[in-house]
Amino acid sequence: MIQTEGRDAQPAALRPFRRAGGPALPPGQNGQRDDALRRGLLCRFRGEFYTCLDARAGEVFELTDAVLCGVGPVRSLAELSLEPEHRRGHGGLYDGLNAGRIAFARVRRTLVRLPLPRVGGRIVLGVDISPWLRPDAETSPEPLFCHVHGRAKGASQMIPGWPYSVVAALESGRTSWTAVLDAVRLGPDDDATAVTAAQLRDVVERLIAAGHWRCGDAPIEIVMDCGYDVTRLAFVLADLPVIVTGRLRSDRVMLRPLPQRPVGTVGRPPRHGGVFALNRPDSWPGPDHVTTTQTTRYGTAATSAWHRMHPRLTRRGPWLDHPTDTDLPIIEGTLIRLQVDHLPGDRTPKPLWLWTSRPDATADQVDQAWPAFLRRFDLEHTFRFFKQQLGWTTPKLRDPAAADRWTWLIIVVHTQLRLARGLIDDLRRPWERPVPPERLTPTRVRRGFRHLRARLPLQAGAPKPTRPGPGRPPGTPNRHPATRYDVGKTTKRAVNLQQHRQTTPANG
Repeated sequence: MIQTEGRDAQPAALRPFRRAGGPALPPGQNGQRDDALRRGLLCRFRGEFYTCLDARAGEVFELTDAVLCGVGPVRSLAELSLEPEHRRGHGGLYDGLNAGRIAFARVRRTLVRLPLPRVGGRIVLGVDISPWLRPDAETSPEPLFCHVHGRAKGASQMIPGWPYSVVAALESGRTSWTAVLDAVRLGPDDDATAVTAAQLRDVVERLIAAGHWRCGDAPIEIVMDCGYDVTRLAFVLADLPVIVTGRLRSDRVMLRPLPQRPVGTVGRPPRHGGVFALNRPDSWPGPDHVTTTQTTRYGTAATSAWHRMHPRLTRRGPWLDHPTDTDLPIIEGTLIRLQVDHLPGDRTPKPLWLWTSRPDATADQVDQAWPAFLRRFDLEHTFRFFKQQLGWTTPKLRDPAAADRWTWLIIVVHTQLRLARGLIDDLRRPWERPVPPERLTPTRVRRGFRHLRARLPLQAGAPKPTRPGPGRPPGTPNRHPATRYDVGKTTKRAVNLQQHRQTTPANG
C-alpha cells in the first residue's frame, strides 16, 4: 500500500509519475515487462487520485471502485452500495457525493501526466458538449436548454439539463478509446465560446508543462464540430502552438482573399475578396490543392482546398469587446471540401466542409487535417459509454456541485479502464468474437476489472461503525419546500454595439 504523509503530500512512489509524458504504452506487446509497467502506472494513478480527495475520501474512492467493478450497466446509485467493493451503506454513498470534496485542479494535472495517445505522432484534441438531461428537475439550480437530436427528420428538441464541455485526446486506428482530460459544466451566465477557449487554453498549457509538447514538435491539433465558432477560437488561441480545425455548415458564406490591386487605383482599398458560398458551386474559384486518398472504410476520399478563406466579422456576439478604434481582424485559413464514395450503413454521402487555421496549408497538411477531424467522432462512443454503461446521467442529483463530482468520478473510472488495457483477461460472451488485449473495448475491459482490482493496493481504509440519524419524525410534513428554478440564461447580453455601449461603463 502506498504510504502518504498527508492528504496534500506527494508520495515518494509517485514522483516518477509526474514526468510520464510521451506516447501511450503499447498494451501487452513486450510480455511481462509491459504488464508490470502498466500495472505500476495504474497503481500510481489510483494513489494520486486518492490524495485528491479532501473529504469523504474513503467513500468516494470505494464508489469509484464500485462503478469500475459493477456487473452490467449502472442503473441506480443505491444498487452500487451492494457491490462487494463498496463496504459502506447507501447513505454514505449519497453523503460522499453531496458533501465530499475533490481537488479538481489536482485531478486535471494528474490526468495530463499520464501517457497520451497520438495520431501520426501528433496530439489531437477533440472538444464537444454532451448534456445531462434533467427535464423533471424543477428544484435543481442552473439548468439550461440543451439541444437534443431526434431520430426523425425535424425531431430535434430543447430539453432542460446541464451541458458539459469535454476535452479528450484522440487515438489513431479503428477504436472507441479516448483519453478524457477535462470537463466543464456550462452555467446560465457563461458564454459557450469563451468557456471553451479558456478550457482549451488551460488544457494546452498543462500539456506543455507536463512535457507532452516541446519546441520543434508538430502543433497540437484541435478538432470540433460545427456548433463552435471555429474562427473565433483560432483568433483567441493564436498565441498557442495549436491548429484549430472545425466543420462548417453547408450554407455558410466565406470570403476569398483580396486580389492584387492595380497600380494607380484611387480610393479606399477593399478588405475582402469575392464571395464563396458553400452551397453555390458557381461561386467557387479553382482550388489550390486537389488530393485523392483510398480508404478502407469510405472508399475514395477526394479533397479540394482553397487558401486564405475567411468569414466577414461584425461587431456582434464575442466581437463586441473588440476596440472600436481598430478594424475587426481578418482570420484566414484553408477551406477544405471532403467528398467520399460511401458511408457505413449505405447512407448517401454528402460533402463535408472544414476550415483549418493554416492559411496556406500544403497538400500533405490537408491530408492530415480531415483524418484528424474524423477522429472527433470517437468522442461520441465515449459519451455513449459514459451514459449507457457507467451511468453518468443516471443519478437524480439536485445539487450541480454533486453532479460535477459524479462527472469527475466517471472520468477517473474511464481513465483507469484505459490504463488497464492489456492487463485484463477477455471474459467474452459466447456470441462475441475473440480479440487481442489491445483491441478490447471499454465494456469488455470493465467486465474483467474486478479480477485485476484484487491484485492492486487498497487505498481506502475500513469504514467506521456508525448509526443512522433519526431523520424527520413520521407524520411531520416538510415545512421547507425546495426552491424552483427557471430554465435558460439569466443574464441578458447585448446583441449589438449600441446596447453594449449602454451596458458597459465608460473607462475613466
